[in-house]
Amino acid sequence: MGRKVISLILAGCMTFSVLLAGCGNKNEAPDSTSQTSTETSTTAAAKPVSIEYWQYFYETKVNLMDELIKEFQGANSNITVVQKHFPYDSYQQKVAAAVSAGSGPDIINLYYGWVPKYVKSGTLQQLPEASFSAEKIESTFAPMVKVNKIDGKYYTVPTAVRTLGLFWNKDIFKANGLDPEKPPKTLEELVEMAKKCTKIENGKLEIEGLTFQPSGQLHSWFRPVLLKQFGQEPISADQKTVQWNASENGYKAFEFLVNLAKVDKVGEKDFFTDDSTAFISGKAALHIDGSYRLGSLKSQAKDLNYGVTVLPSYNGVDTSFGSFWTNGITTNATGDKLDASVKFLEYLTSTDVMKTWTQKIGEIGARTEIANDPELLKDDKLAPFIQQLPIADSYFYVDEDADRKALMDAIDKVLLNNVDPKQALDEATAQVQKLLDEYWGK
Repeated sequence: MGRKVISLILAGCMTFSVLLAGCGNKNEAPDSTSQTSTETSTTAAAKPVSIEYWQYFYETKVNLMDELIKEFQGANSNITVVQKHFPYDSYQQKVAAAVSAGSGPDIINLYYGWVPKYVKSGTLQQLPEASFSAEKIESTFAPMVKVNKIDGKYYTVPTAVRTLGLFWNKDIFKANGLDPEKPPKTLEELVEMAKKCTKIENGKLEIEGLTFQPSGQLHSWFRPVLLKQFGQEPISADQKTVQWNASENGYKAFEFLVNLAKVDKVGEKDFFTDDSTAFISGKAALHIDGSYRLGSLKSQAKDLNYGVTVLPSYNGVDTSFGSFWTNGITTNATGDKLDASVKFLEYLTSTDVMKTWTQKIGEIGARTEIANDPELLKDDKLAPFIQQLPIADSYFYVDEDADRKALMDAIDKVLLNNVDPKQALDEATAQVQKLLDEYWGK
């Protein structure tokens, strides 16, 4: 398939994103050997080669990658790694344009939900079996990475994974008569405490009880968490049928979600810019987000008095959403570039790098041994995310942007246009089912 055709397919798959996965919210690797950068250097007189590593701009990740590249190059003097980063909203468009021009990255950092379309477009090549066999990956990495196993093959591998947790502002809790050391444990308690902490003056929201940002992690909370807690699996076992509205339980889960803003009025879309900004700024009592948020809280909200706990349970069901940003080698990388890319990816997925990543970013190293590290479990803010790894479910996307947009549009229809929640959910489900039908049909 020609590059121009590939880029057109890829561009067609890419819709404009507004998630910070950080969005929406968002690096692991292969086998069990704990290699450091010095252990990856093999030949003293190897031919000089330069490779490009691309990721979207998330300050703490970009800064750490600069440090890692410097360390890697110190041990591999023949390899130059050039990091390029772009704003999240334009990242995929930049990739499409580069592919069209026959240039672009050798290694690319992708949200796991984008991987199927990048594989289908021919942008990624299968990871070399010698370094990243399915057996090695599945025996040493968190189970959630299996969501990106396509036709028995792996095209990407992450450095870290993350789960969703519940952040709470202890000062706001105390100011509203709540015990600052006792966050909600159930959905019922979540709503009750959020209501107590919500502050509205002259009809204007001043303090959110619970952040409500569909483009943030709210949509991730709905699919694999709320739906399962209300008794409805989000997608069929063969990943070909969307089941959001397959039972009355699915409708109840969606109504619970939209009623947080419509009926309970504990939060609103775009309050104080967005959910994470509201919480960092001390304008929200409760906030659902990923472990990666810990890094930005350390740098941007050093005086914020907050805690982190596991997601609230419902109907006795405890679960979380597992997701990750993952690294793949593009078809640009051949010959010496491919060899250098594999070596750099081996380094990025080594145990030492994963430990550093966990400590500095807040995401959890993708190797299962990282999650069992007693030193990391002593961190009271990181521990809740690690504790949820065994129960966290990923959600299969064929087009994460379009899937997310369908759900966001459904929420807007209810809140802005008073559309019946059942109708809105039916329409969203039909849109996402079409995405799956088109993907599997071709």
